[in-house]
Amino acid sequence: MSVLIICEKPSVAKTVALALGAAEQKDGYLSGDGLLVSWCIGHLISMADAGSYDERYKKWRYEDLPILPQTWKYAPTPGKEKQLAVLKELLHRSDVSEVVNGCDAGREGELIFRFVYEQAGCTKPFSRLWISSMEDSAIREGFAGRRAGTEYDALYQSALCRARADWLVGINATRLFSVLYHKTLNVGRVLSPTLNLLVERDGKITMFHKEKYHIVHIGCGGVDAKSERISDATAADALKTACEASQAVCVSLKKEKKTALPPKLFDLTLLQREANRVYGFTAKQTLDYAQSLYEKRFLTYPRTDSNYLTEDMSQTATDLVAALLPVLPFMQGAELTPEIGRVINSAKVSDHHAIIPTAAFAGNGFDGLPESEKKLMSLVCCKLLCAVAAPQEYETVTAVFDCGGKSFTAKGKTILTAGWKDIDARFRAALKAKPDEDGAEDAALPELAEGQIFETVTASVSEHYTTPPKPYTEDSLLSAMENAGKEDMPEDAERQGLGTPATRAAMIEKLLSAGFVERKGKSLVPTKDGINLAVILPDMLKSPLLTAEWESRLTEIAKGSDDPQSFMQGIEDMTRELVKRYSHITEDGKKLFAPEKEAVGICPRCKSPVYEGKKNFYCSDRSCRFV
Repeated sequence: MSVLIICEKPSVAKTVALALGAAEQKDGYLSGDGLLVSWCIGHLISMADAGSYDERYKKWRYEDLPILPQTWKYAPTPGKEKQLAVLKELLHRSDVSEVVNGCDAGREGELIFRFVYEQAGCTKPFSRLWISSMEDSAIREGFAGRRAGTEYDALYQSALCRARADWLVGINATRLFSVLYHKTLNVGRVLSPTLNLLVERDGKITMFHKEKYHIVHIGCGGVDAKSERISDATAADALKTACEASQAVCVSLKKEKKTALPPKLFDLTLLQREANRVYGFTAKQTLDYAQSLYEKRFLTYPRTDSNYLTEDMSQTATDLVAALLPVLPFMQGAELTPEIGRVINSAKVSDHHAIIPTAAFAGNGFDGLPESEKKLMSLVCCKLLCAVAAPQEYETVTAVFDCGGKSFTAKGKTILTAGWKDIDARFRAALKAKPDEDGAEDAALPELAEGQIFETVTASVSEHYTTPPKPYTEDSLLSAMENAGKEDMPEDAERQGLGTPATRAAMIEKLLSAGFVERKGKSLVPTKDGINLAVILPDMLKSPLLTAEWESRLTEIAKGSDDPQSFMQGIEDMTRELVKRYSHITEDGKKLFAPEKEAVGICPRCKSPVYEGKKNFYCSDRSCRFV
């Protein structure tokens, strides 16, 4: 008898097959040693479109909303029918006694497998292969310890609820607002709040009015001390003059020893943010490169939201750090005594541990990797070494001077132990990159004493302007998505923010491809249509609270502590209410998304713009009636 393993992607299937001794290539699968290893190509089965439920749904009409299927339908994903047929045949082969779900170990991987298994009408027992690394030893260990598939039924219910709820809100809200405004307007419970974040930031930038302010600097004993902000130029000049004629007294000297703790290991969002900041990679590029490295067995599973390793990985991590040191050019000549305990915490690991390099990478190095993947591996290696290095220790000095009747402050910093910051600096030097923005270090101050008097004082005034908020980059937007709605969520909610680490990149790309957002350099900026869409959508669809509540409940469903039926009933009720509330719009509203016409001239009668029609030229002011 044979065991059939179904993986999520062909490359993963090949790696799993070779690790388990199934090396014989067949049409759509591999075989050997009592195993058949095949693959999906992402989702082979999708939620059926609305038109498959009723012919009338093929046209978009307000009268047909809301569309609420009582019995859900599914359909083969277009272009993937051949591989689906292969899997159906394998699932029903008489010699297959057990099926193994080897899809990615997470909510979406569970859904991909179950859709195929159920739509094929398979009733054979199935088990679960749950791994975080593509190394041979991890695959063999995972296969030997595979668990009954029924243990993951709650995870499947969570995935199914997510897919159905997204379908309900996406189909109904998109049709509703598209019909009302006569333009295809994509609406979704993660998409819309993400767009709203960008529009709100754009509004703050547009409405910002810069204000001038002044700072008075005094120089005494080799120290540059600064005043508070002064809005009035005359007052700043008067203080400058007063200081030049006065002595300065050091009235306060405060020294503090501080510690900068090492950073956490990468989860996917942190990796995407830092890769955007350091290399300018988009979130999607980072995920694609990380997935490719995972499939090459050089990186652990990338779609994780954990920043720690499990207790049983302590020795693995110790050996890995030692093996990485000679592989990394920026660590040549450096010494590191790793403090592995800093990155070990089983309680803080959910489905998968943090992203780290594998022993296979340490043995291979960067040979044969494309430049983009070399860069990402360097970043992940650097983060691991920084995370297990010693803290940085430093001393801050804050000196306050009294001069001309006002207080002036000077700050200094002395590094006592470089710690992990030395590794970070080596990495950045190898990149020829600027230090981090927060890395603009204060210089050390000269020796000072409280009560010290300086008879000679120089003074100057510098002019400054308040600055608007910065436009979102992918780095800052991913951070905003991750933290959105956190203040409204319980602290122990496992999933907070907009979407999941695995879906955030796709949401950004969808907004770009739909024309609601555009890239300007590293910045992400909403278009006119994007701004209008955010304005017309109700708060319930653009607030991060909706998706934060969903994710919290879906997590509880996955744990078996919430009811899928009650969750779906709530989604249906919300959809009915939405359609009922938005039944019509104003005449002006209908013009919001009309394409902008280019004026061909000025009306000789009323001086309004003249536009070109199909058969004539006409004045844009209808009361003028010039044609």
